[in-house]
Amino acid sequence: MRNFLRWVLAIPFWFVIVSILWVLLLGAIDPPVTWVMVDQAAVQGGVKREQRGMEHIARSLPLAIIASEDQRFMRHRGFEWNAIERAMKNNKKGKRVKGASTISQQTAKNVFLWPGRNWLRKGLEVWFTVLIETFWTKERILEVYLNVAEMGKGVFGAEAAAQHCFDRPASKLTVAQAALITATLPSPRRFNCARPSGYIKGRQQWTMRQMRNIGDVLDPEVRERQRIAREKKEARSRKRKK
Repeated sequence: MRNFLRWVLAIPFWFVIVSILWVLLLGAIDPPVTWVMVDQAAVQGGVKREQRGMEHIARSLPLAIIASEDQRFMRHRGFEWNAIERAMKNNKKGKRVKGASTISQQTAKNVFLWPGRNWLRKGLEVWFTVLIETFWTKERILEVYLNVAEMGKGVFGAEAAAQHCFDRPASKLTVAQAALITATLPSPRRFNCARPSGYIKGRQQWTMRQMRNIGDVLDPEVRERQRIAREKKEARSRKRKK
């Protein structure tokens, strides 16, 4: 019984240690492959992917992804609780299931987890999201996301998507092209940025409007000005309530 208890206690201990070391390792080196890449390589007969650092990706693409997928990315700690609450309410009402995954959550599940939907996987997604938010910078999370995200059938990462859609490197993407790639992300195997439908073009225009609204949130000075503006707005709101 004593040996059994020792093993029971050892399993979670070593899981924590190994997962932290894994996250630290991938904070320093690029993930070589993901479960989704392996799965799609079997389905598509191969995948397209070329690793690129942030300095070799046009600034317009991460800004487009933040504007479209997770506008509070630079401010939250991995989770958008208001979005999660709205998603839970929609699901309880029997409406079409809606997710509330942040860029951090998507990065965690893409890099560390297998495809699928179950409570074990969701719990691990939360755990790895906490770890990458703790040990990685926001810029590192975004860089990894831009290199592992599925952006077309058998197409992974910014460089492969730029070459596939526009026959140009990711460093040369325009704002409109970045927004078009981003418009396909909710369903990259269904939509094609090389042959966009009217729906995707509409999403592209919406993304570009959002980019203009939120500004260059990767710039610390812009974020600081936005923080000051938010605090002033909240102060005025509290004053009115009094």
